[in-house]
Amino acid sequence: MNIAALAGGVGASKLLLGLNRAMDSLQLTIIVNTGDDVVLHGLAISPDLDIVTYTLAGVVNPQTGWGLCDETFHTLNQLALYGRPSWFHLGDRDLATHIHRTAMLREGATLSQVAESIAQAFGVKAKILPMTDQAVPTMIETEQGRLNFQEYLVQERAEPIIRGISFNGIESACPAPGVIESLERADGVIICPSNPLISIGPILAVPTLRETLQARRKDVVAVCPIVGGKSLKGPSDRMMSQLGFDVSALGVARMYQDVCATFIIDPADAGESMRIESLGMKVILCPTVMQALEDKERLARQVLHLFAGQAAGVDG
Repeated sequence: MNIAALAGGVGASKLLLGLNRAMDSLQLTIIVNTGDDVVLHGLAISPDLDIVTYTLAGVVNPQTGWGLCDETFHTLNQLALYGRPSWFHLGDRDLATHIHRTAMLREGATLSQVAESIAQAFGVKAKILPMTDQAVPTMIETEQGRLNFQEYLVQERAEPIIRGISFNGIESACPAPGVIESLERADGVIICPSNPLISIGPILAVPTLRETLQARRKDVVAVCPIVGGKSLKGPSDRMMSQLGFDVSALGVARMYQDVCATFIIDPADAGESMRIESLGMKVILCPTVMQALEDKERLARQVLHLFAGQAAGVDG
């Protein structure tokens, strides 16, 4: 089966690692959020693209879920000595990735070409695509003013109360080459357990992408990132609450109901099944908390089994 996945960073990468091990990785295409991208120290940084690549390559820092394992921070410490910002933790080897990306972009390459170059260097066989080649930074409107997402999340530790979210330039952005094609030809599409507002939200906001998924709604499965009213990773619950969304599996389901026909929730949220099904979505109860590698593979195989069952039903 050809599988396409929509993904943010740390949360999504857990399921993606399971998929990468449970299927032929050459048949896996991952469409990654780039709203988190930022320029620091003159370098183009794509956090979610790098997290996904490092994870599938087996070199990600297992403690943080981002950055490279066994990393050092001599360059960052030296930058701090010069009075340069050091709130965004860039490791010494990780910096090489950003230098390479920046150099390629300045030489005229697209972000898609850069992503492919980095994935190939790490021996990653799955296709990793940015959602768009254009810069569409996620901006957070807060009580303290307008902040770049990384400023809000990392520098301010997601503490400011938020009033709104926007994606600069999204109206004129185009899906990166291969994005729409991968969604149209996929036997199944997975919305990974990522923040629906600032990880999946930017992807769905790319022109024509949401409409493409709406046309394939019956083949789209989403894994809920909220369990028991809490986010599995990051500030999803806090952001949803401050923006007036219901912090629950049902709240996430409402965001996806037009693009997704099957919704996977943790057994802890079984009580919400009927209300989610009233949205016209099929509910699957399956453990979604992924701690061990076995958990990631088990959930991946559950999702793949759903697609295989759908295919068998069509064939029959």
